[in-house]
Parts: sequence; structure tokens; C-alpha cells
Amino acid sequence: MKNSKQIAIVFFMLLLISSCKQQQDARRPISQASGSFMKKSIARNKKLVATEETKIQTLIKSNPNVVYLASKKGYWYSYETRNEIDTLTPKKGDVAFFDYEIKDLKGTIIYSELELRPQIYYVDKQNIMMGLRDGIKLMRKNEKVNFLFPSNMGYGYHGDDKKIGTNQPLICTVTLRDFKSEAQYKKESQLKVKTPTVAPPVKLETPAVIETTDTITQ
Repeated sequence: MKNSKQIAIVFFMLLLISSCKQQQDARRPISQASGSFMKKSIARNKKLVATEETKIQTLIKSNPNVVYLASKKGYWYSYETRNEIDTLTPKKGDVAFFDYEIKDLKGTIIYSELELRPQIYYVDKQNIMMGLRDGIKLMRKNEKVNFLFPSNMGYGYHGDDKKIGTNQPLICTVTLRDFKSEAQYKKESQLKVKTPTVAPPVKLETPAVIETTDTITQ
């Protein structure tokens, strides 16, 4: 009887081990499929980046008189107006005031400067286009710069759900009007609120005097 119980226990353990092994084997294709998906996704992204860079390089070569600089972040830019006097550029803790417009690589305007103004940006503290986030920190006051952004530095796969499409490279023309520290900007804003607006004095008009001449008939 004792031997029968031992045999039954051993048999049960063998069934349990076999069941666990089968479950582990059944899960393997999922991890393999996941790895395969990631490899395909990386390959697609590399191909997409290469295609967009080719388009941007074609645009650059079509304008041989314009000097484009390559950034470390993977976009290109050229100056329309350059400030050779100032040395300061916006940094975290500053507030930047700028205007910009967005075009496609053919030069067609997607968003005009008038549509997008005014832009008040707390540097590195607000969620804006990745390319602009980096590009603004390269600029000096009163400079005007043309940025060529691949889609990964713009609105990426989703676009902006309005006018900018999927994986669309962009031209952004940016004018940095001014920038100042957050503390200075806050102080100036508070002064504007506290200072009452004085209405101009009302000019009182003197009523015209009408002269009358009585004619006496004799």
C-alpha cells in the first residue's frame, strides 16, 4: 500500500513537471515574434530617416548660395538675419518671445506667421516641437533662422491632426524677437497689472456763439 502511494506521488510530480514544460514551450513563439517585430520596426525607422535626409539634402543642394549648418540633433539650419554683436542665447529659466511659420519642403506655407503669433515660450519647460525646443537655444536676439526638420524633430508619425501629415519633414522660419529671465518677465507682468491705466483728459468743446443782427425798419 505504501509503495502504491509513493508511485502515485511520483507519477503526479512527473505530470506536473511535464505540464509546466509544455506551458513554457508554448510561450516561446510570443517572445520570438516580439523580437522580430522590434527588428522590423527599427529597420523601417532607419529607412524612413534615410529617405527624409535624402529629401533635405536635395533641397540644400538646390540652394547652393545658402550656407546650411548641421546640428548635432539631426536637423539643418541657415541664417536669414544674423546677430554678430550679442553672445547670449536663451537657456532654461528664460522666457523667449518669437514668431515663426511652417512650410513643407516644397515651400508651401502650412501655418503662416500671422496664424501662429504671438509665441511666448518658457525655455525647456513647455511641450513644443522638439526641433524648435533645441533650435531656439542656438539663436541670439533679433536673429531669423530657417530650420530644416526631419519628421522625428517635428510632429513624427501622428502629425498634428490638422494640417501636418504623417512623417512630414518641415521648414520652420523663426525670428527670435527677445528673451529674458522668468523673474524679470514676472516682475514686468506684475507691474503692468498694478499700474492703473490713466484715461486721457477729456477735451471740452466750447459751444459756438451765434451772433444775430437785428434790423430795425424805420
